[in-house]
Amino acid sequence: MSPTGRTNDARSQPPSGDGGEKDRKKRSFGWRDALLFVAVLVANYLIVSMVYAAVAEPRVEIPYRPTFVEQVEAGNVASITSKGNGIEGVFERDVRYPSDASTAAKKFSTEVPQFADPDELDALLLENGVEVKAEPAATGSPVWLSFLLYVLPTLLFFGFWIWYMRKAGAAAGGGWFGMGRAKAKQYEPTKESVSFADVAGIDEVEQELAEVVDFLKDPTKYQKLGARVPRGVLLSGAPGTGKTLLARAVAGEAGVPFFSMSASEFIEMIVGVGASRVRDLFDQAKQAAPSIIFIDEIDAIGRSRGSGMYGGNDEREQTLNQILTEMDGFDVSTGVVVLAATNRPDVLDSALLRPGRFDRRITIQAPDKEGRLQILRVHTRSVPLADDVNLEGLAATTVGMVGADLANLVNEAALMAARYGHERVQMSDFTDALERIVLGTARKLTLSSEDRRRTAYHEAGHAITGMLTPGADPVRKISIIPRTMSLGVTVSAPETDRFNYEKDDLVARIMVTTGGRAAEELVFGNATTGAENDIRQATALARNMVGRFGMSDSIGFVAVLPQDGQTWPGSSEVSEGTRRHVDVEVKRIIDEALADTTRLLNANRGRLEALAEALVEAETLEGPDAYRAAGLEPPASALHPAPRSAAAVAEPVPTA
Repeated sequence: MSPTGRTNDARSQPPSGDGGEKDRKKRSFGWRDALLFVAVLVANYLIVSMVYAAVAEPRVEIPYRPTFVEQVEAGNVASITSKGNGIEGVFERDVRYPSDASTAAKKFSTEVPQFADPDELDALLLENGVEVKAEPAATGSPVWLSFLLYVLPTLLFFGFWIWYMRKAGAAAGGGWFGMGRAKAKQYEPTKESVSFADVAGIDEVEQELAEVVDFLKDPTKYQKLGARVPRGVLLSGAPGTGKTLLARAVAGEAGVPFFSMSASEFIEMIVGVGASRVRDLFDQAKQAAPSIIFIDEIDAIGRSRGSGMYGGNDEREQTLNQILTEMDGFDVSTGVVVLAATNRPDVLDSALLRPGRFDRRITIQAPDKEGRLQILRVHTRSVPLADDVNLEGLAATTVGMVGADLANLVNEAALMAARYGHERVQMSDFTDALERIVLGTARKLTLSSEDRRRTAYHEAGHAITGMLTPGADPVRKISIIPRTMSLGVTVSAPETDRFNYEKDDLVARIMVTTGGRAAEELVFGNATTGAENDIRQATALARNMVGRFGMSDSIGFVAVLPQDGQTWPGSSEVSEGTRRHVDVEVKRIIDEALADTTRLLNANRGRLEALAEALVEAETLEGPDAYRAAGLEPPASALHPAPRSAAAVAEPVPTA
């Protein structure tokens, strides 16, 4: 859910009205400023050109002999100025040189050759009454003209560039294009701000954060008793569980400014920028205290130090060190609380988690049935629902879904209703949306009759095994319609939320995954590539049973595999013989499950063929119809649509 409060840049805090918009316009830098810059340069060029044209009359360069001498003898030279060997003068009448030139000039210049006799030239000038002047040869252009031509354009360019950088830096947050300023977004408290009423399904987490809200509202109550509110609260949990939404709800409940920034936004290529942004963020929060700082995905900079490429000089580590320093420098009276969110709390630096920094850690789990019901009610408040919509039944069939999943489900159902032209969202829209999320979008893939029949027996093998194996989850749906990257799918799901599994339950799951291959070999006498996904699932489950859950008698109560997403610190201590023994045990468990499945299907060959033929005809069977086609009574749990966390056994499209 997106926040409904007004969003402002963290450096601008307009009190009300359109002050924020005016301030943004004042600091904005765009194409108008670029046009102004170009206009200034063009105007400078035109001004200099006009001034130079006004002061610099046209002057023609003529040869000394015969043109200059002839003009002197003809009495057409009024005066000359001698500059070393050069001569500049003025004609009595305009002269064209060369004679076919389009314009005439009154001023001229020439160069006296070294072999010319000075006395002869003096006599010639004196005889024809030419006024003679002399100037030093090194005399150049006037100072004011040099300033206009060279200094002024340079000053204008650099002056405008400095103004450009300052304005761009202010728009970006200060400094050299704002690199040293934090790019946090500030959410001012308003009547529409997110509150705990917008967060559902995690009541126990809200209770833990109630102290933080109460402290921000009335800090003196705690200070009188000598109590100190946690300086930092770390929210951890799977993606979509509502960590960011919960942090905004805390700020909304407390009615204080909320500074939000992703951890990755601190890091730049330039060393020291991340630490500078951390300082700026904390300074902003202290100035607006009481306030909340929220750092999302803090594991991007908060990982254990010493693993960077450049050791202690790593920019990420410097940023982390600055966060540690800022949190140490907090005073109880400042009224600033730091909230952070992460999906991987196990990789965070121990110094970040010690008391005095993030000294309160809250884990947000996936909601249970009641929590999912509350979340669905929140997300459907603005959605018109038909009378047949049963949110309680929908909550029961969405085991494993988190808040983001349920929000997506409601949105997909609304899109389905709009597509079908419904005035209100119906229960069928929800079931279609759930099917699309779980199974994927149906594909228009033309299969031969042989492929459809083989896929039907493959899926029927999964289904019959799940129906008849004790401990297996009930079958919710079977389909041989190609979807996304699969040719068919069998969906099984538990009756209620399950948080613990027995060994027999896991073995039953392995048997269900082997049911497709066993049915193919039993009916057709050979195997196909359709069991690729089944093999991966069975192998992963059996390996976890042996290496993580201690469900192998020969390996025993020993962990020899790391947890998901982690690097096992003692993996080098596991001998090669133990690893080979794990592989042997994994193969034994899968082989025994496959043998048991083959015997089960062979004993129920009639049910297998009946279900497969029903699939060929109908293509898709819901749970109750599948049980009846196999000649079995459907359990009560099979009457509900398939939940999100269902064990979907999908057969991939062959690639070889």
